[in-house]
Amino acid sequence: MSNAHDSEQVERANASGLAPVVFVHGLWLLPSSWDRWAELFEAAGYVAVTASWPDDPETVEEANAHPEVFANKTVGQIADHVGGLVERLDRKPAVVGHSFGGLITQILAGRGLSVASVAIDPAPFRGVLPLPISALRAAAPVLHNPANRHRAVPLTFDQFRFAFANAVDEDEAKHLFETYAVPAPGAPLFQAATANLNPWTEVKVDNENPGRGPLLIVSGEKDNTVPWAMANAEYKRQKANEGVTEIVEIPGRGHSLIIDSGWREVADTALEFIRRFAATGSAA
Repeated sequence: MSNAHDSEQVERANASGLAPVVFVHGLWLLPSSWDRWAELFEAAGYVAVTASWPDDPETVEEANAHPEVFANKTVGQIADHVGGLVERLDRKPAVVGHSFGGLITQILAGRGLSVASVAIDPAPFRGVLPLPISALRAAAPVLHNPANRHRAVPLTFDQFRFAFANAVDEDEAKHLFETYAVPAPGAPLFQAATANLNPWTEVKVDNENPGRGPLLIVSGEKDNTVPWAMANAEYKRQKANEGVTEIVEIPGRGHSLIIDSGWREVADTALEFIRRFAATGSAA
């Protein structure tokens, strides 16, 4: 389970003496979705930490057999869990997150926990107002039933095709679905949907903290789940920070951009940004 996974990752990172990069997955995925990224970043001289969410199973098979372990996980619980992992590292890491992992990345950056951050197609936080039709449709499998707030919700292939794999062909979409897709807690989507109505929401980011560090937001041009309007609105909020804040759109890419056949272009974009602000090698 996730605690053993996280402990192993932290111990390995600290023993290496290298600059760590923490990867945070989003809904419907597991830490293993970052495996190719981890290899790439380690080849570039970093040590990779693929963070779990609370109670993440080790494998997709186990996750699909026991979906109940995902139920009732909230954004606050996940942020505190990953934040706790980050604080156990000997060196402040760079953090890279996708979707709700991109939201968690920005929450952690707002707490001053990262030297540089990359948020890829990040879920929105309080104050982000655009709500495109495609984003509503992508979230509909969860939001259509209020009881899903306390459940783990799997996607059907057709739902995954629209929300994640709309920019790849049918065969690749099926491969991605079978290889990576797992059930996800419904709670974070309900929290995000009501964030602008709830002053006490956990879905909030301290975008003005001078300790936030450099931030890159990456948007997939064809993303249905987090379209450009949402990602750009997050960028505009984050620009209030005195630190470096950048945004880049990757042409022709959907929400599956970190796991599909074009992952390397996205990973190289993130790596190039992190290299500017987080040196590799042993700490002095």
